[in-house]
Amino acid sequence: MTQGCCDNLPLLGFDPGRDKCGVAVVQGFDKVLDAQVVASDRALETLQTLCDRFGSTTLIIGDRTTSRQWQDRIRQELPDLRLVTVNEQNSTLAARDRYWSMYPPRGLKRLIPQGLRLPPRPIDDIVAILLIERYLTPD
Repeated sequence: MTQGCCDNLPLLGFDPGRDKCGVAVVQGFDKVLDAQVVASDRALETLQTLCDRFGSTTLIIGDRTTSRQWQDRIRQELPDLRLVTVNEQNSTLAARDRYWSMYPPRGLKRLIPQGLRLPPRPIDDIVAILLIERYLTPD
């Protein structure tokens, strides 16, 4: 069994970024309790709020863009939060596919091949969900 999933507390997912970050809270393997894209300057406040609201003690963070700097900041400002890094490779492409499965295109947009469609909004929150899934189901 994957470490961290046994305590039944929801997991936080965090897709770090320079301008915006994806944040998600997932219970078990498939129950998304919260998912949002926040400005980077509000990310730590949002993480704290979600920890307080859901009782999360583990944060799953992607290992790419600005990850090291975010990990340092999180350790300083949220020292009780356990950090786990996961491979973020190809997560944006996977999130794009997940977006279209969650929100299928309508009308003429259905005719555009999925690989050519761009979601109409940032999908960093979906990346955060995928990072939690990668943690729960390692290769």
